[in-house]
Amino acid sequence: MATTTSHATNTWIKTKLSMPSSKEFGVASNSISLLKNQHNRQSLNINSSLQAPPILHFPKQSSNYQTPKNNTISHPKQENNNSSSSSTSKWNLVQKAAAMALDAVESALTKHELEHPLPKTADPRVQISGNFAPVPENPVCQSLPVTGKIPKCVQGVYVRNGANPLFEPTAGHHFFDGDGMVHAVQFKNGSASYACRFTETERLVQEKALGRPVFPKAIGELHGHSGIARLMLFYARGLFGLVDHSKGTGVANAGLVYFNNRLLAMSEDDLPYHVKVTPTGDLKTEGRFDFDGQLKSTMIAHPKLDPVSGELFALSYDVIQKPYLKYFRFSKNGEKSNDVEIPVEDPTMMHDFAITENFVVIPDQQVVFKMSEMIRGGSPVVYDKNKVSRFGILDKYAKDGSDLKWVEVPDCFCFHLWNAWEEPETDEIVVIGSCMTPPDSIFNECDEGLKSVLSEIRLNLKTGKSTRKSIIENPDEQVNLEAGMVNRNKLGRKTEYAYLAIAEPWPKVSGFAKVNLFTGEIEKFIYGDNKYGGEPLFLPRDPNSKEEDDGYILAFVHDEKEWKSELQIVNAMSLKLEATVKLPSRVPYGFHGTF
Repeated sequence: MATTTSHATNTWIKTKLSMPSSKEFGVASNSISLLKNQHNRQSLNINSSLQAPPILHFPKQSSNYQTPKNNTISHPKQENNNSSSSSTSKWNLVQKAAAMALDAVESALTKHELEHPLPKTADPRVQISGNFAPVPENPVCQSLPVTGKIPKCVQGVYVRNGANPLFEPTAGHHFFDGDGMVHAVQFKNGSASYACRFTETERLVQEKALGRPVFPKAIGELHGHSGIARLMLFYARGLFGLVDHSKGTGVANAGLVYFNNRLLAMSEDDLPYHVKVTPTGDLKTEGRFDFDGQLKSTMIAHPKLDPVSGELFALSYDVIQKPYLKYFRFSKNGEKSNDVEIPVEDPTMMHDFAITENFVVIPDQQVVFKMSEMIRGGSPVVYDKNKVSRFGILDKYAKDGSDLKWVEVPDCFCFHLWNAWEEPETDEIVVIGSCMTPPDSIFNECDEGLKSVLSEIRLNLKTGKSTRKSIIENPDEQVNLEAGMVNRNKLGRKTEYAYLAIAEPWPKVSGFAKVNLFTGEIEKFIYGDNKYGGEPLFLPRDPNSKEEDDGYILAFVHDEKEWKSELQIVNAMSLKLEATVKLPSRVPYGFHGTF
């Protein structure tokens, strides 16, 4: 029997969420027609949305959101009103007057925005529907039911990050905009516990104190003239001391890395946050982490931990001012190197990069930031068709960027790079990544079907030329592969296997694929009927094992028919299900994890 030490705090998703039921959707073979909505918008037609499945599923609230069994529900609306009163009571008359005026302007702006259909990339009814919807925090639940047997080597804590908005969106919202929430399963001697907690970012803390969202949402709101207006409102609140943006505005919802005895939660718009796992398996935010004052800029969500040296390598990008891109590293003891400026002409979307034994591989691709597009009424995230994608190769211990070598890779956009290694006999760097088309489909509305092709990119350091090919050559076996990893003990070295999410039907994940990177052979593990998951995590059984695939795959899986979630543990060599841990509450689809 599972036992709960205390009861989950409920959120707006239980008491306030208002979404159209499935009856309010006219469903055709390739389109969805939204017939009515609470804001009296025009009808919204979604044609084969890249950001939503062909049929949106809005389960009933009773099955969608779990309620503590004794029905003791703490309503944040009341809590937030109290905390809001406490916060605003400290304001002087000028601040109170400014707050009222700015709130009135924001209300008028929101009303104006909702008079027009939102693009599906910013419509919360699309972005956070079904199991993409948020959940309340869940304190530790011990002794979870287990089917099968948890392998002996699975000892420790599996943690996964995700976007989980605390407050109901009032206007535009992209899935990536949600507040960070970490889900943790702790394994001890064949038993498992579960907890999930918000990462208490400075943004979240201030919004909780005010009782509502006030920080602008980077993707869902910051586009066009209304985006400029929201930025002006935000900084006006800062000038009057109503909010403090000097301590960061990030959501820490994307990546996780365990480095130098600290678990760090990250998104590329801020510094990392230190999250502590307690002995009981609960989670506690220790605070914004600047490596003892050494890190003074943002850090991307995918730093690379070298399995041999124990060093951490990272990038930082700026969308406003030069230098637009910087590279740095940390020793295994947490000592930061000097920043190395990477010369790029425009601010570039830099979600991921790669390392080899001796080099860092830095993509400079066609998705760029152009803030001037907001003045023209568009999105600042732009697909620049005139730009030629390229990869930069730099010595890992370079003190400056003078020896950086660029190799062009035309028409290539990899949101994620899974690994890279050196092949000295041919003077090549081999990069493994998923090439995505259209490149900006995640951020901007697009009718073209998304493809994510696992690819081998070879960068010849002698000739300066590149080649690119699909690793899975049989077109009948080609599937969208996104989110995953290689054996972390082989990162930066030649690897035979990659374990990647089968992102079909997009944006859901129906299973994972084990791909032989040398032969292109693909083996698939499907989670089950009406079951979908996310990123597969490969956990080595023994770091000294001679077999690269000797280990287990861990993945959160949600049953959309029964509306229950579980953690599946799969033998990576045989692809046989070893154990299933039944979870006490729903786990939304999310982003990246670690163990």
